Amino acid sequence: MRRLNGVDALMLYSETPEIHMHTMKIGILDVSGVPGGFSMEMFRRVAGPRLQALTPLRLQLVDIPLRVHHPMWCENAEIDLDYHVRSVRVRDPGGRRELDELIGQIASTPLDRSRPLWEMYIAEGLADDRIAIIHKVHHVLADGTASANQMARALAPDAPPETSVVASPPELRTTGSLLAAAGRDHARLLRRLPRLMRETVAGVAQVRRHVKDRGGHPDLARNFAPPPTFINHVVSPVRRFATTPLALADVKEAASALGVTLNDVVLAAVSGALRELLLRYDGKADQPLIAGVPVSIDPSPDRLVGNEFSYLTPSLPTHVDDVGERVRLTALSTSIAKETHRLLGPTVVASWLNYLPPQVTPPLFRFQGRRVESSTIMNLTVSNVRGPARPGRVEGAAVTEIYSVGPLVAGSGMNITVWSYVDQLNVSVLTDDRTLADPHEATDAIRRAFCEIRAAGGISSPLTPTVDTLPLAAAVG
Repeated sequence: MRRLNGVDALMLYSETPEIHMHTMKIGILDVSGVPGGFSMEMFRRVAGPRLQALTPLRLQLVDIPLRVHHPMWCENAEIDLDYHVRSVRVRDPGGRRELDELIGQIASTPLDRSRPLWEMYIAEGLADDRIAIIHKVHHVLADGTASANQMARALAPDAPPETSVVASPPELRTTGSLLAAAGRDHARLLRRLPRLMRETVAGVAQVRRHVKDRGGHPDLARNFAPPPTFINHVVSPVRRFATTPLALADVKEAASALGVTLNDVVLAAVSGALRELLLRYDGKADQPLIAGVPVSIDPSPDRLVGNEFSYLTPSLPTHVDDVGERVRLTALSTSIAKETHRLLGPTVVASWLNYLPPQVTPPLFRFQGRRVESSTIMNLTVSNVRGPARPGRVEGAAVTEIYSVGPLVAGSGMNITVWSYVDQLNVSVLTDDRTLADPHEATDAIRRAFCEIRAAGGISSPLTPTVDTLPLAAAVG
């Protein structure tokens, strides 16, 4: 059995009736080449061994008596496919908009904690012999890196070998065993506390010196001071979802032309899109926003479970009209955020989360979920995750697109996740039903902002069409 680390526990404790802490992974497959045609029976036969071979999908939470410590994972021997794998249908005509609508509905309900924390929906009814596999998994189980590694394993060309799995011994789940393990873990945490305090003091001192030496910058947002916007409000439990694919080569070309990183281009495109939406919904875009950008602290390709990440909080120059200047400021703020993260210590914040009190933290988050109108740290979450670099193909079905999105957080009604897949850079936007009239407004705005960035880099060619993807869905109205 394995204890949740502090970041894992935060993902669990921060879930409320309004804030669902699951992530979504969506694979769109062309099943026209499946011998004998696609069916749910065939899917269960092929997917069963692959799902069984992924240990994280057999894990189930075990609470500690009296909540004296974070929960633990126990391992089940089998996966109940009848419960976890479900058949759904996309409404006619089965395009991108209809699939996105279905995904939003699936994202609107929490996972059952009495079961392993995942569900898989097989969506039929898509046009052109497509299906969608919608994997809904709690963030406590896997972060972006672990999820990408899981998906790469699941989409490997060869099925995993049959393995015999033994469940966690029942004696490890008794009250006495759980309390004894909690006591040992608390003792280890107490022994580590003096060193962590020294590292924290040293890291904070380095950051303060760096800030003093660098001086202020009028076009960058102040830390812990996200301005109020239409994005920031008490989040509802209803979710809306939108996707759009970009050609990865186009994004790399723009980054090279402007002398910045691919991640800088992503954040600059988000900044430009948010500026457009701020002007539309708030009537002004006169302040920079703050993004919460997850960054992995354990990028191992073999890690399949858990959360090993921290946050950067770069400033988004949404108040700047000039596109080239917006890109420059994005690159500057990202470099400052990375340097601050390095000086503080990449694991310091995550280490302190190990000391979250299980009795107090969940009620605090429930209070925030019902009342908090704006996060004290960021305006929205923006993730950029490297997904599988090789095309997936399973039993004759070709994986044509992959999308991913993380959860909303208290006080923030938008999450933008960019996930690469082979030659695509696929954008997902998750909102609640109070933030935008149509979430495709955001994906449309991101595409327009990206075109502006290419033009600023002297690139006049149109965007490269993505091959074998569903047709784009524009915002209604």
